[in-house]
Amino acid sequence: MRADARPKIIVLDDDPTGSQTVHGCLLLTRWDEQTLRAALADDAPLFFVLTNTRSVSASDAAELTREVCGNLRRALVDFDAPWLVVSRSDSTLRGHYPVETDVIAEELGPFDAHFLTPEFFEGGRITRDATHYVVRDGVATPAHETEFARDSVFGYSASYLPDYVEEKTGGRIAAADVVLFDPRDSDADVRAKLRSLSGNACCAVSAQTQTELDLFARRVLDATADGKRFLFRSAASLLTSLAALPPQPVAAAEMAAYVPDRRPGLVLVGSHVPMSTRQLEHLLETRSASGRLVPIELDVDRLPDPTGAVQADLSARLADAHRRGADAVVFTSRTERIFASATERLRFGDEVSRVLMAVVRSAPDTLGFVLSKGGITSNDVLSKGLGLTSARVVGQIHPGCSVVLTPSDHRLGPVPVVIFPGNVGTEESVRVVYDRLTGSDGGA
Repeated sequence: MRADARPKIIVLDDDPTGSQTVHGCLLLTRWDEQTLRAALADDAPLFFVLTNTRSVSASDAAELTREVCGNLRRALVDFDAPWLVVSRSDSTLRGHYPVETDVIAEELGPFDAHFLTPEFFEGGRITRDATHYVVRDGVATPAHETEFARDSVFGYSASYLPDYVEEKTGGRIAAADVVLFDPRDSDADVRAKLRSLSGNACCAVSAQTQTELDLFARRVLDATADGKRFLFRSAASLLTSLAALPPQPVAAAEMAAYVPDRRPGLVLVGSHVPMSTRQLEHLLETRSASGRLVPIELDVDRLPDPTGAVQADLSARLADAHRRGADAVVFTSRTERIFASATERLRFGDEVSRVLMAVVRSAPDTLGFVLSKGGITSNDVLSKGLGLTSARVVGQIHPGCSVVLTPSDHRLGPVPVVIFPGNVGTEESVRVVYDRLTGSDGGA
């Protein structure tokens, strides 16, 4: 193995939004050995395997992660360069931790350490003194005091990362045993600390700026080149630091150039977090009055729908809007459903997704773009709605929002698909992205 080469960064992403700070890389919706070998041979310094495990139970997430890692282990046999693995998850600490990192360590280890790096600066997620914060309107709130910590599946009570680790591991890893890395540490101390790690030690990294995380990443890469083996449980900003990419080829405000002949497109809003609702309301208030953007609501109270009538109605309304040269926004009703268990919630989410993806599959072949709001929704759009096995990220159209192009041999041809996480942006952000895709407002 060439120890002097920059490592290939292999990202197992629990929804497709982890590419929100990088470009030029592949997103894989399939993980057979042949597909993984092709991704390892790709020129980009990193690639993403879209496991979508945040949408399934912990046991299913473990099984799926084990399958990916087994195929990856076989694909790596002839790979003559260093590599490292990132378990990419939510910047607000939601996800199957430590389930996924435990499985990765079992299948691809041993590792000297695993690092929690939940920073996502474009989304206002910072870590100060080992406490993770969500910054909104200049106000930093500890993550455990936000609505994200009350998630019915992935809730937690601590945003001080050592306490979070102890809570999530059920005490298997004590808070006192978590190794802390802080930007105020001297270079010599950080390097010595990295060299001393062993036995898959748990580490938490504080950073409030990309520059601070860049410096930590350089030290990590140096330690990796010296033979240390590290695993990361991370949000998106660490990937920016590890990949060190040049600027994207097409500026965000000019991405309407990717829409063939300025054809009308589809906005799909599945995310139910409060910010997504406010963004949807703002989009409808500002862009639907002219008739250029047609609202089409999926009434979730009509689900489950074994007859297919709900999907047929939505598809017909989308086709009608398209014939009239209008964009359509298909969105789930905003009423909050209460479920007796997390399992029931996930099952109902699967039903909603099934209907939405049937609408995507039935969309006209002349669709010009897709703007998908929500991480799990976006993963399903790529894999089930559009039927892609892989796609390449061309850049970000808005901070935290990736754009991929469908392949030229796809039934739509090469059209842009925006992956817009549910918890990213201000209330105007979806409208801004829509304007950039349609060229209607210069992206203002």
